[in-house]
Amino acid sequence: MTQTRFTGSFTQQEPIPEEGIAAALAVLQHGRLHRYNVVAGEVAEAALLEEEFAAQTGARYCLAVASGGYALGCALRALGVQAGDAVLTNAFTLAPVPGAIAALGARPIFVEVTEDLVLDFADLEAKAVASGARVLMLSHMRGHLCDMEALGTLCARLGLQIVEDCAHTMGAAWKGVPSGRQGVIGCYSMQTYKHLNAGEGGLLVSDDAEVMARAVLLSGSYMLYGAHRAAPSAEVFERVRMQVPNVSGRMDNLRAAILRPQLRLLADRVARWNARYQRLEAGLQGVAGLRLVQRPAEESYVGSSFQFLLPDWSAARIGAFLTRTLARGVELKWFGAPNPVAFTSRYDHWHYASAQVLPQTDRILAGLVDMRVPLTFSLQDCDLIAQIIRAEALAVGQGPEPEAAELPVIQ
Repeated sequence: MTQTRFTGSFTQQEPIPEEGIAAALAVLQHGRLHRYNVVAGEVAEAALLEEEFAAQTGARYCLAVASGGYALGCALRALGVQAGDAVLTNAFTLAPVPGAIAALGARPIFVEVTEDLVLDFADLEAKAVASGARVLMLSHMRGHLCDMEALGTLCARLGLQIVEDCAHTMGAAWKGVPSGRQGVIGCYSMQTYKHLNAGEGGLLVSDDAEVMARAVLLSGSYMLYGAHRAAPSAEVFERVRMQVPNVSGRMDNLRAAILRPQLRLLADRVARWNARYQRLEAGLQGVAGLRLVQRPAEESYVGSSFQFLLPDWSAARIGAFLTRTLARGVELKWFGAPNPVAFTSRYDHWHYASAQVLPQTDRILAGLVDMRVPLTFSLQDCDLIAQIIRAEALAVGQGPEPEAAELPVIQ
C-alpha cells in the first residue's frame, strides 16, 4: 500500500511583507545604509526599530546589532565579563550561546536541564556556588520558559545577573511579562528561522542605563550615541565613553527597514504559530513510547518549533525512526546524535569548553527529537505531519530492535 508523504519544505519562510520590501527599496535608492549616515531631519531606520521594539517590550532602552550572537557577546561585555570568568548557561542550548562566552575567553559552565527542557534550579545553585560565577546566560532554548519568578528570586540570592537569550521567545511571556524583561539584558535574534526575518540581526533590551550605554559604545557608535532614541541620556555616556572599546556590530538601515513592518505583525504570527503547534500536539497525544513536553499555564509560548521525547529508545531505534519519517518527507532533528549535524549540536560537541559531566541532560537529549514549524505550513500540513510521526513511532517503537544504521543527514 502506498504511504502518504509530506511534500512541503521545513526551511521555507514567508515572504517579506510588501511594506518591508518598499522600505528596503527606499533605503537602497537613497543609499544611506549605515545607521549614522542620515540627512537633516531624518531618523535612521535602525533608531526607529529600537524605539518601536523598546515600546513593544516595555523596556527603557534598546539597541539593534548585527546578529543574535553578537547581542549575546555584547551583553556579556557590557556586564564586565572578562577572560577566565565562569559564566553559567543551560546544557541544552545552541552553539552561539557558549560561543559568545568562549569568544571573551570566559568559561562556559553548563547547568543540567529537566525533562521539560528548562534549567534545573538545584544544579544551578550548586554550580553557582562552586564556580563563583556572577552571570547566568539563560537560554530559552526552543522557546521553553522556566519559572521566571522563582529563577529571579534564586539568582538574587546567589548574586547572579541574568542575560536572557530570547532567540526562540520573541513574543513569549511568563505570567504576562515579556520574555527578555526579567533579566538585566534580553537578547533577540532576527536570523531567518526566528520570529522576525532579516537574514541576520539582533536586538538588546535593558532598563539599566549604564549597561546599555556600554552596549551602545561597544557596538561601534563612534561617539554618535546622540543619534539613538531608545538609549540613556548623554550624561550616562559621558561617564563611560572613554572606558569602552569599539567592538563593531551595528545593524544597518536596510535590515531595520525590513524588520519594522514585521514587528507590527508579531502578535499575529505568534497566534498562527501556536495554532500549528497545537495541531501537532493534538495529533501526537497518547502515542505509546512518545512523550510530549508539558507547557505550564503561566507560560505564553511561541510554537515556532516542536519537540518530543522518545524515552529509553536505543540509538538504533531512533535512527530507524528518523530514516522512516524522512522517507515520508518529515525532517526531524535528534539531539542524541554522536556528531553535530548542521544547526543541531550539544554541549559535549563543543570542545573549546572544558569537559563536563551532565548525566541528567545526557539522558534527556538521548531521546529528544526536534522539528521546525514554519508559518508556510498549513494546519492540514500539521495534521499530516503528526499522522506520519504517529504511524512511524508506533511501527518502530513496537517493532523488533533494529540493527544500527547511519542516521539521515538533514541540513
